[in-house]
This record gives sequence, C-alpha cells and structure tokens, in this order.
Amino acid sequence: MPKPKPHDRRREPGLKASVLEQLDAHLERLGLSELKNSLDGHLSWAQERKPSHAEFLERVLGEVAAMKRERRVERRFDLSGLKVKRTLEAFEFAFQPKLDRTAIENLATLRFIDTHEDVLFTGKSGTGKSHILQALVLRACQQELPVRYARCVDLVDALYAGLADGTYERRMKAWCRPSLLVIDDVGLGQLKRRDDEPTAAHMLFTLLDRRHMVASTAITSNIKLSGWGKYLGDTTLAAAILDRLAANSIHIDIDGPSYRQHLARRRAKEQGLEPPSDEAQA
Repeated sequence: MPKPKPHDRRREPGLKASVLEQLDAHLERLGLSELKNSLDGHLSWAQERKPSHAEFLERVLGEVAAMKRERRVERRFDLSGLKVKRTLEAFEFAFQPKLDRTAIENLATLRFIDTHEDVLFTGKSGTGKSHILQALVLRACQQELPVRYARCVDLVDALYAGLADGTYERRMKAWCRPSLLVIDDVGLGQLKRRDDEPTAAHMLFTLLDRRHMVASTAITSNIKLSGWGKYLGDTTLAAAILDRLAANSIHIDIDGPSYRQHLARRRAKEQGLEPPSDEAQA
C-alpha cells in the first residue's frame, strides 16, 4: 500500500474540528495509534481520488489488518526461540549441487505440517541443514503458526531443569504443543545427566512419541544415525526414536562440502593467510 501523503486536515472541506477530535479519540480508545498517525494521509487520498465509502473503508481497515498481522508474525518469531532470521532465498543452492532444490522448495510450502509429517536432515557440519530448517521456522511464523526452535542440547537441558524444579511435565507439554518443533544439531554439544535421571533418549522418545502423527517435528543431525544411541545414552530408545521418524518422515541427506569451511578459506585468502585445514574446521 502506498504511503499516504501528508495532509492538513484543517483544509478538509466539510469536516469539523469536533469530528476530527472524535475520530482521534475513537482511535485512541481502540488502541489504533498507528492509524491515528496516518489518518491525515488517508483523508488526503480520499479527497484526491474520491473513492466509494467501501473503497475508503477497505483502504483504512486494510492498513489496520496489515499492522496487526505484522505484530502477530513478530510475536510468533519472538516465541519461537530463534534469534536470527534466515531465509530460504539466501541459501546458496549452487554450493550444494547434489541437494534436491525442488524437495526443499516443497518443504517450504509447509504442507508437511498439515499432514503431521516429520522432517530429518542429516549430513556433516556446515552443509546448510540448520539454515534450511531455520528458514522453515520463519516461514511458519509468517503463516502465524505456533513454532518452537531449540538446539538438541538446550532442549534436553530445559527438560532436566524441569526435573530439578518440579516442572518437567509442564515443560514437556509445552514442547509438545507447537505445530512445528525444530530440534537442531543432534550430536553437537555434550549432554549432561546424573545417574538417577532418565537419559536424553528417554526424554526425546517421550516427546516424539507424543507428537507422532499429531504435530510435525523437524530434526537435524551431523552424526550418523547409528551414533544416536551412544550420543543420547540409550541404544534401544534411540532406535525407537528413529523408528518413529522412519514411519512418517521426509529424510534429506546433504552430501556436500561445508559452507563454513568455504567461507573460512575465502576470508583467509583475502587476508593473505594460510587457509584452515578441514580438520581445523570440523
């Protein structure tokens, strides 16, 4: 919508000062301060274009609806747990030629959320798994869907904290609630546990079992699926988690180079330094 032009309402024919004051008062009471600030511009547009009453209302209410939607989208993002907005448009598909771009673009429609399918991204560190799923989180926020994002280690730590303060079940229900839950970086970071506490595998199995066929979960992992048992602390439950995912998931493996290593080498070259080895960047 074009930005309304500045308008001097004192020159508006047929509008009394009392009517304008009442309009300001109504907008203030309704909490529409932004519209109050742009009302003069709308009146100027109406004076110039001579729209029908319905057209004028559509323009004004359209601005209100757009502002409210923008606030809801920002609220969704604030609640998601993400700190940085990454878009799919910024992903460099040319750097990962083996990646099926069509499959990713199909995921970006978020239809898998409607069918309660899960998504599993595997591949070594730096190949773009997190970027893609964080872009899906942003898309979900833009569609005003309830969505949560967490690194695996942070999610598990939050559930362990619930055991300590008696809020475990409430926290578990909160993680079960979103239409889309993204668990990033399974295999990255150390999972801490005392001997008398359930394993991370137990917690994740409970979470994914409750969400199975009810809501979508998207996961990234930079370790082989055969290594999940050792990482999560229970081989049997890790296998059960993977069985749940295999039964109703879209699995995409990114077999390609690390973009972070690529950037590190490029920066080193620009600075005249020795490029880091693959081992240093792993």
